[in-house]
This record gives sequence, C-alpha cells and structure tokens, in this order.
Amino acid sequence: MKKLIGITSILLVAAVVILATVDFNRLGKENVYVQVGDPSYTDEDRLDSGEIMTSYWYELPAYRENGSAVKVEFSAQKELRQDAYLKLYVKEGNEVTSYDEVSWEEVPEAAQEELEQ
Repeated sequence: MKKLIGITSILLVAAVVILATVDFNRLGKENVYVQVGDPSYTDEDRLDSGEIMTSYWYELPAYRENGSAVKVEFSAQKELRQDAYLKLYVKEGNEVTSYDEVSWEEVPEAAQEELEQ
C-alpha cells in the first residue's frame, strides 16, 4: 500500500511539473521567421477596473525554413522592437500561437535570403 501511495505521489508531482513548465502553444508547431516592422494597427480594450489594455497587431510576410512565404497576423501586448527578428510558432498555415525574438544567426539561411530582399 505504501508503494502504491509513493508511486502515485511521484506521478502526480511529475504531472504537475510537466503542466507547469511545458508551453503547449509551441508544442508541435511549425516555425516561421519575420522581421518586425511598424504595427499595422492597435486595439484598445477597457477593463472593468478602468485600465486600458492596448494590443499591437502586426500583419507581415513570414518565411519558412525552406524560404517559402506565408502571410501572418499576430498581436503583442507591447510594441515590439523595430527590425527585430522573430521566430513564430504557427499552426494550420498562419495562425500564430507564440513567438520568440531570435538573432540573425538563428534564422535559417533560406529565410535569411528572403528577409534581406
């Protein structure tokens, strides 16, 4: 009985750790790369507390690792750094679920060629 409780406790702790640390928005998604420009538009929402939340929306061409293009639209809670390179996590063609800022060296060569144009 003590073994069963111990094993169950270990499995429960492992499940909690996995759920707390794994970002499911990035799991199994395709990566595309963009260079940040100006936001296409902003969207302001007023919370019940009266605070105004601003979302910055970007509509940009993105490039897959093989250099093929896809048009993406995504939002950020702050204005992104101009000319920064982002690695976007997309599902179903162009639905962005998450992003990371990356250095130029981390952008695949075929995508670099397209971004330089």
